Amino acid sequence: MRLLLIEDDKNLHRIILRHLTEAGYAADGCLDGEEGLDYMKSMAYDCVILDWMLPRRDGISVLREARKSSCTAPVLMLTARDAITDRVAGLDAGADDYLVKPFDFDELLARVRALMRRGNETKQTVLELDDLKMDTSTHAVTRDEKTISLTSREYALLEYLLRNQGILQTRLQIADHVWNYDYDYDSNVVDVYIRYLRNKVDKGFKTPLIHTVRGFGYVMRIEP
Repeated sequence: MRLLLIEDDKNLHRIILRHLTEAGYAADGCLDGEEGLDYMKSMAYDCVILDWMLPRRDGISVLREARKSSCTAPVLMLTARDAITDRVAGLDAGADDYLVKPFDFDELLARVRALMRRGNETKQTVLELDDLKMDTSTHAVTRDEKTISLTSREYALLEYLLRNQGILQTRLQIADHVWNYDYDYDSNVVDVYIRYLRNKVDKGFKTPLIHTVRGFGYVMRIEP
């Protein structure tokens, strides 16, 4: 799943991006409100982590303008402001949740997961298809009760396909949600990672779950 971090504190920005990447997310980052607004307008993110106090344009202004531009991504606001009136202002501007600095990174990740469940039709923490199970709270993946070890990118790809099981996903859609802004759209990296995933999720099991729709993309489903 693809996230955007808008935070001007360079040390905190770097640490949050590292935690997001280690948790299996594709994450873009920017350091000021003006650039952050451009990112929010140009890409359909699964979640946005937005600081209140930013150079060039503050977080509240960014959020209001993004909502006017039909940005529907869930937004978690980060701020040192803990007064009730400030929280109300953030929520009224279009934020979905609010986290006061300093915060615990485990709580940050838990709130991100909750926001993405809230904005997705698939709200359960355990995703299933046939005998394949993924626990998004622990990152445990099993098939036929056998543990499957995945890299962070493989995990993110599998989660995206499972959350959209039965729905054809083009290579562009997959890239937009699983890779960050540095992705080379002329590369075949999506096909490469699909092959990696098939070797771990389908190979050796009776029922294949990842299917190619030639000329279009991929879909996870049980075929008769």
